[in-house]
Amino acid sequence: MANLFAKKDLPTLMQEAESEGENTLRRALGPINLLTLGIGAIIGAGIFVITGQAAAQFAGPAIVISFVLAGVACAFAGLCYAEFASMIPIAGSAYTYSYATLGELVAWIIGWDLILEYAFGAATVAVGWSGHLRAFCHDLGWNLPVMPTSSFMLFGLPVHLKYDYIGFLVILVITTILVIGIKESANFTTAIVILKVAVVCMFIALAGAFLYSHAWQPNHWHPFIPPNTGVRGEFGWSGIFRGAGVVFFAYIGFDAVSTAAQEAKNPKKDMPLGILGSLVICTVLYILVSGLLTRLVPYTQLNVPDPVVVGIRVAGQPWATFLVELGALAGLATVMLVMLLGQSRVFYSMSRDGLLWPWAGKIHHRFRTPYLSSIVVGLFVAILATLVPLNVLDEMTSVGTLLAFVLVSAGVWVMRRSHPDLVRPFKTPLVPLVPILSILFSGFLIISLSYWTQLRLIVWLIIGLVIYFSYGQKHSKVQALKKG
Repeated sequence: MANLFAKKDLPTLMQEAESEGENTLRRALGPINLLTLGIGAIIGAGIFVITGQAAAQFAGPAIVISFVLAGVACAFAGLCYAEFASMIPIAGSAYTYSYATLGELVAWIIGWDLILEYAFGAATVAVGWSGHLRAFCHDLGWNLPVMPTSSFMLFGLPVHLKYDYIGFLVILVITTILVIGIKESANFTTAIVILKVAVVCMFIALAGAFLYSHAWQPNHWHPFIPPNTGVRGEFGWSGIFRGAGVVFFAYIGFDAVSTAAQEAKNPKKDMPLGILGSLVICTVLYILVSGLLTRLVPYTQLNVPDPVVVGIRVAGQPWATFLVELGALAGLATVMLVMLLGQSRVFYSMSRDGLLWPWAGKIHHRFRTPYLSSIVVGLFVAILATLVPLNVLDEMTSVGTLLAFVLVSAGVWVMRRSHPDLVRPFKTPLVPLVPILSILFSGFLIISLSYWTQLRLIVWLIIGLVIYFSYGQKHSKVQALKKG
């Protein structure tokens, strides 16, 4: 049983981080690339899609409190991520950190969980992007073909599917960009991040000016916390907590930065900046946008794919609608890019360790990217975006993210006790208090999500364990070294 928890020794990890061999990812990302990579992942579906849906279904105007709670949980987890990312700058994010601290079995669980997080996250955003594109084209007088649908019974339950062909196609385009190369992908992200941050700031300025000029009317903050309907998670404080668990999806960008550690020029210095800097900037923007949006528009009217567009129309600025829609499309595109980037890099790391099949670790001879991983992941995510409903994708992404945060935070605590003298370019403050708070906050938000989401997570982890014991454990390079 002890072999199940075989760990990577830290000198080996450091050697991997410094390796520049033929089969190594290219170090091409500077601090601005990493910061915009994080902002590119965070700002997107959280503001342009999920905010309206969470307000309409769970929290009402108190979605602002939900964002604060989610931001606090992320701040604790972000401090833990920053210590690991500066200390172990290798592709793979929480998977690599868990391997070094908690052993192979836990590393497998977290790696499999990250596959869930990034794959379902990218699919969620693809569905939101499809809805925005339809609204944008409609405003221009073009109506895209209606999505095909079908209905059938599965295990005695009715199933209704919409075949979102737009979501399928956009994932294929993003996958192509990632196969071409990380530097090209990062430059694309940087350009789009500038555009969408400008659009978000424009909404804040226009909405604030409209409310100020109209003596802060309309005011749809009453009641700020709508009374609970009698159902757990539908408004009231349980709705605020449910909303925090749902909008947690919007914060997963900063941990996606850590998956690119092996492609950073100076990871020990720049990774903490990319992780914490992007988290702080985006949390402030989220709170401002959600507050202004629910003040302008009744929360009951925000269960739409383009709530910010609805808000800008109420503000009486039709000329800005075009820019908001364009910024939303661009913003969601960068989120998909970063999610698919993180997913393929986790595949790459797990394959390099022998836990997944060798093809997942193959590097393209010209582009120096894990091209087969990117292609396979892209096809899988495209199918998810085509078939799975948005609310299921969203909550599955959130629960995967929260579980990753729990394990990374535990890893920081374990590492401080097992390797107290290790050089840490960035140190998480107040250990073990900060890791404990991160575990408690993230665990509470997992519990606040729906029972079906928790059940799907358990099923996903069981499937992963079957793959590990049938393939990963037998082909593990670390296990082979331990045996001799």
